[in-house]
Amino acid sequence: MGVLATALTVTLALAGCGRDDDSGSGGAGPGVTDDPCPNAVDDSKGCIYLGTITDLTGVFKGVGEPFTAGQKAFWDEINKAGGVGDYEVDVTRHVKDSGYDPEKHAELFNEIKDDILAVSQSLGTAHTNAILEDATNESILIGPASLGSNWIFDDISIEVGSSYCTEAMNAVDYAADQGAKSIAVVHFPGDYGDDAMVGARIAAEERGLKFTDVPTGTVDGGDDQSAAIGAVLKAKPDYVIIATGPKEMASVVGGTAAQKFTGKFIGSIPSWNAAVLDSPAGPAIQALYMQASSFPTWEADVPGMEKMRAAAGDTAPNDWFSIGYSSGYVMKAILEKALEDDKLDREGLVDVANSLTGIDSEGTLPEGTANWAGDPNDDAVRVTQLNKVDPKASSKISLAVDPFTGPTAENYEFTEPCYLMK
Repeated sequence: MGVLATALTVTLALAGCGRDDDSGSGGAGPGVTDDPCPNAVDDSKGCIYLGTITDLTGVFKGVGEPFTAGQKAFWDEINKAGGVGDYEVDVTRHVKDSGYDPEKHAELFNEIKDDILAVSQSLGTAHTNAILEDATNESILIGPASLGSNWIFDDISIEVGSSYCTEAMNAVDYAADQGAKSIAVVHFPGDYGDDAMVGARIAAEERGLKFTDVPTGTVDGGDDQSAAIGAVLKAKPDYVIIATGPKEMASVVGGTAAQKFTGKFIGSIPSWNAAVLDSPAGPAIQALYMQASSFPTWEADVPGMEKMRAAAGDTAPNDWFSIGYSSGYVMKAILEKALEDDKLDREGLVDVANSLTGIDSEGTLPEGTANWAGDPNDDAVRVTQLNKVDPKASSKISLAVDPFTGPTAENYEFTEPCYLMK
């Protein structure tokens, strides 16, 4: 998750920072008020409201719940330390649960859009795409909790991390370097799974590997992955790239291992949840699976992760919590620069975001994060690390392969979102 991007040094100017003392509760525009935040640390400060549309009940609730908690922990610490300029930041009043349903996601966005300055979390690629046109028309900056390769082409999104497409390229390059001659990709249909599949296919072609595409029937197919298991057993690949949810990953890894399959699995970042180790597939996952990621693990020895662990308190270690926490560094840098430039409104935030060439995330975000001033290929984060299952680690995974960029991702020119090339 060197990882420090070019530092953005910000000096806050309290005078002329976008707050109008005579504007009553209106502040600088939607989502900015002179009134204090609910449960404010300092009642003399105004409030900036950021929206969250996440999954608290659907297939990726194991991502949404800790990610949301991590963002709250980040802003709690910032508010305790004085907030940003004359404001504290609220990420709790406008939290909505889409249940991982794109249509509901769009409905919930319409419910909160008049009351927020920006969206700090929008979970899901197709889900965020469902609100993108409306958000663009109203200049509402969005932080996707998604790693679709489409975000590098969009000025309204503030993505962090390597895309599913890039992750898969790097995973295949790693497999090739380990001597693999063939790979398969088991993936959800749709933007997330297809993004990973296309990235793996591109790398397989570059490295001369036999490629097998194994789409699952539906998103949230759960334990019944017999068709995917059969396809993997028939293809007999050396490595399987897997871009599903944790339940589906556990079913495929456990089901193939039960049939004496000994190939290795590398999962896209959303395929992991420590709870799978308590399933019957736990031993097979420990033996055969690694997770691809561009974010440091819970125990990483960098200043930002030390602060994250302190802010987490008694919260059970969870890498989605830490990524949610880390994502706050991006929005904080944007808000601080907007205050400095007297641009604390929706259009101003978009302008500021697209002027950045990097931020200081204290080691919590991958190299290249927030380089949005250039073209899409400048924007694309290309680094991946591989994590192994480690029951002794706090979050049950630990670093296995240091962050790297394989030759496919290093040389690839992004001209369109990978999932559109399926």
